[in-house]
Amino acid sequence: MRVGITGHRGLSRDVEQRVRQLLEAAVREFDAAELVGVSCIADGPDAWFAEAVLKHGGELEVVVPAEQYREGFPENHWPVYDELMRRAAQVHHTGMTVSDPAAHMVGSEILVGLAEELFAVWDGKPAWGYGGTADVVSYAERNGVPVRVLWPEGATREWGRTRWRMRG
Repeated sequence: MRVGITGHRGLSRDVEQRVRQLLEAAVREFDAAELVGVSCIADGPDAWFAEAVLKHGGELEVVVPAEQYREGFPENHWPVYDELMRRAAQVHHTGMTVSDPAAHMVGSEILVGLAEELFAVWDGKPAWGYGGTADVVSYAERNGVPVRVLWPEGATREWGRTRWRMRG
């Protein structure tokens, strides 16, 4: 079973913990010997999903949207990114250089094309910019790839100083 991932970055610690639990539970539903996780391994849900797949004993395939992709992440994510790249069974490249929204969307389209199911850590709202989670979900749905939304009940995503917070 080939499962891809898309999701919001910049989650609060509370939401992160709950999302990690949701991802780990969803990954455990699959036979490890048959599971291939497909991820762009960005900081946040992409990397957490990849870690859960590997921990479960599945295989990881990585999609790299652009040559300059890694440099666009916070430096504290680089060691995680590098370790996941090292552990990837296969790496797919878009051929693009600049890490911009267009490259990210092309990478997501490749990811969806490789997946039989897409996990979406998504609040159900429109994307804040081109290539966001909502755009990837829409692309998957248009292409007949089933989407499983994994979003903690009560979590909300908002602009502002505290970008993520738990409602309640």
